[in-house]
Amino acid sequence: MRGAAWALLAAVFVATIGPMQLRPVTGHSAGLERLLAFAVIGGLFGLAYPKRWALVLALVLGSAAVFELMQELAPGRHGRFADFAVKAAGGFIGLVAAGIVNRLWASGE
Repeated sequence: MRGAAWALLAAVFVATIGPMQLRPVTGHSAGLERLLAFAVIGGLFGLAYPKRWALVLALVLGSAAVFELMQELAPGRHGRFADFAVKAAGGFIGLVAAGIVNRLWASGE
């Protein structure tokens, strides 16, 4: 689980900072893609590190912020606060979902 979380975070980093040609296109809005990508990242990290929720939250939100800031340095890219907000919301949603799953697993349901 940990490997998948870190690999997805790295892949999203490349897609976010790299040339536009490296950005996968799903046919959905870019906002929905951002939300879902960070929801999965938050969920994977939440499942991989269930006892470290504060650290995971900082990592996911911090990654969203750093990715947007780094876009200012990438040619042809631009960081926006609104994009950060969508990524942060997705990461938070994923982390909350992972917390629910972790609690269900712990209770044996």
